[in-house]
Amino acid sequence: MTYALSPETLEWQRKARDFAEQLIPHEEAAEFNEGLLPKEITAGHRATGIELGFSRMDVPREHGGLQLPMLDQVVVWEQLGRVTNALSWCISEAHSWMYEACDAAQIEAYIKPIWTGEKTECYAITEREAGSDTHIETSAVRQGEHYLISGEKWFVTSANKAQFMFVQARVPDGQGGGEDALFFVDVDSPGIEIIDNPLFGHNFASHHPTYRFDRVRVPVANRIGAEGDGMAYTKSWFRRERLMIAARSLGAAQRMLEMATDWSKERVVGGQPICEHQMIQTMLADSLTDLWGARLMTYEAAKMQDRGEDLSVIHAHCSMAKLVASEMVNRVADRVVQIFGGRGYMRSNAAQRFYREVRVDRIWEGTSEIQRLIIARSLLKRGAERLIG
Repeated sequence: MTYALSPETLEWQRKARDFAEQLIPHEEAAEFNEGLLPKEITAGHRATGIELGFSRMDVPREHGGLQLPMLDQVVVWEQLGRVTNALSWCISEAHSWMYEACDAAQIEAYIKPIWTGEKTECYAITEREAGSDTHIETSAVRQGEHYLISGEKWFVTSANKAQFMFVQARVPDGQGGGEDALFFVDVDSPGIEIIDNPLFGHNFASHHPTYRFDRVRVPVANRIGAEGDGMAYTKSWFRRERLMIAARSLGAAQRMLEMATDWSKERVVGGQPICEHQMIQTMLADSLTDLWGARLMTYEAAKMQDRGEDLSVIHAHCSMAKLVASEMVNRVADRVVQIFGGRGYMRSNAAQRFYREVRVDRIWEGTSEIQRLIIARSLLKRGAERLIG
């Protein structure tokens, strides 16, 4: 039995799977070269992804996009999740919420270039003391037709590839009453300094540096929406990112399960394939069952958006999908490394790369603990029947 998908969705699945299969042969080269591939290869992957439409899946049709159903987008990112070393990050995506938040000039200058491939963005939200605690200390003080932004931003993923940032900052005395605003900030603006570029457990070409902002002058025209709207837009970004983390987790888990199943049939111990051993069968069965449950939950969270259900309920379901799928893929990765034995701990084995890479999915875009708080608060406010029927 498989989840019922439309012919259109299945076609997007096929396109994404074929694209992933083009990337997979380059994983080892990236792993042993700090995540990097030759520029011409990366440029070719980027051009192919854009040509296939992956960068404008969520863009409204009136702005030149495809405006795909959310389920189709999840299916695409599920297939791209089969690839290690973040090689599928060769494309950037513009999101539908950006077209609701930004004015025409901002769309032309910043949003359209994301999906055409002319510019790459990054998100400067997290701070030293503002991760799970979302109280932002970075300030944006208005002076005439500019804001002066000061503070530090941590873990600015893909900043080394970006031309501009989405920066969230608190406006102390603004119309939002000291609430957050969101800004476009060009990475080469005077007053921006990289103060650290830490190494992480994965080998990605996308880095996660720390930036200091020292009275960086940003035009009022670069503010997204009104003062006080920053957190609302960030929540829109979180909803999508959490759902796509869940989708990528599904793809990673399925590839690992396929690898482990094939290996267990080939590997002979004591005169028989290890798939005949009940302990191996238990790990395979648990992985398959975990994957199926997480897929059902993730697909349903996407379909809820396609049906236009209540946004507050969708927000909770995106948290549920991320929680379940990211925890699931970590369990699968652990089992698959164990099934491969010593070979599973070799960096040349995709299982070992996944084992390192998927760990962060339980942390970024809201830790598993934060997802549980979001879900519990929604339950206490709305009741189980409102959330799950």
